[in-house]
Amino acid sequence: MKHVMKLPVYLDHHATTPCDPRVVEAMLPWFSTRFGNPASRSHSFGWEAEEGVNLAREEVASLIGARPKEIFFTGGATESDNLAIKGVVEASGAARPHIISCVTEHKAVLDPLEWLAGRGARVTLLPVDHEGHVDLDRLRSAIGEETVLVSLMTANNETGVLHPVGEIGAITSEAGVLFHTDAAQAAGKIPVDVEKMKIDLLSLSAHKMYGPKGVGALYVRRRNPRVRIARQLHGGGHERGLRSGTVNVPGVVGLGAACRLAGEAMAEEAVRIGALRDRLEKRIAEKTDGVHRNGDPRHTLPNSLNLSFEYVDGETLLMAMEDVAVSPGSACSSGANESSYVLEALGVGKELARSSLRFGLGRFTTEEEVDFAAERVIEAVRRLRRFSPFYHGTARDGAAGG
Repeated sequence: MKHVMKLPVYLDHHATTPCDPRVVEAMLPWFSTRFGNPASRSHSFGWEAEEGVNLAREEVASLIGARPKEIFFTGGATESDNLAIKGVVEASGAARPHIISCVTEHKAVLDPLEWLAGRGARVTLLPVDHEGHVDLDRLRSAIGEETVLVSLMTANNETGVLHPVGEIGAITSEAGVLFHTDAAQAAGKIPVDVEKMKIDLLSLSAHKMYGPKGVGALYVRRRNPRVRIARQLHGGGHERGLRSGTVNVPGVVGLGAACRLAGEAMAEEAVRIGALRDRLEKRIAEKTDGVHRNGDPRHTLPNSLNLSFEYVDGETLLMAMEDVAVSPGSACSSGANESSYVLEALGVGKELARSSLRFGLGRFTTEEEVDFAAERVIEAVRRLRRFSPFYHGTARDGAAGG
């Protein structure tokens, strides 16, 4: 029996991923028969729940080279970012704490920094070059006596570009400054080791790696140095006093299972998905002119592809493409017809930035789906360019003479 491809094709794995069936299977008992509260220490239901949470803590820690006691469960990467950044600043006790970050960070980092700046903190946002990288010498020179934290993401959510996290960790460690990284897009897709990379705090999310939504984790280093952060939620002292609130046991179990599966399959998936990503780019570029890839194509996530199309508006292109789910820039801030602040930081002009599409491939993406998506993109770009007074077609684009 011939396999029938299911439509629409989903290529927006930066925004979220489908929950792996094996993760769902691991979670199901914790909704029903294993319903205990891990904070209930007087009976077997609570003990069983605590065991499930502790196993998940081990699985998350294993993925990033941490110790289980360094893992704290949260409601997602956004909460983890807020807890890390605000918690470090508050715990520092500095009169005017200084934080260093970057203009291409996710809003889950930029917004807390803006909030802190409004309350007396000094924030330095480093620029990036045309490929999306920070200048490490500029980072070194930005660190001063009042600097308490450097926060730089592992992988960008729009372009997939990777920061040299190990080199950044070496710089911050030598300077005696804490280093936080938002690894929501990177965890489970590329190797991350908090010890080797000298990372002090790391945020991650389950739903970016085939786990459930609404659960994440924050890694907090316990020694060399022991990181101290101030709690942001009060009321019960859960998660060893750092994050009050009853633990989402089914979600936490799902996060643990997702981390375990990602660790087992990461190397093979990176090769397979990277090849599919390259195939998608090649097929589009072969039949469409005026296509630009945004961000460093070498140091990037294997599943990421951000393309701009000359003489085409990205939102219009999305509407013209049938049965392909992709995103114009960042899904977390889409809705406003504005160009991407990440792409503008790379020096991409406003018009070209507004013509960008973000393709995110995933664990279940097939070659057939990639080829289908490429053809849909090519057809839509050709169709829209026929109405552009500025575009003069080429034979390659199939629009010469009209």
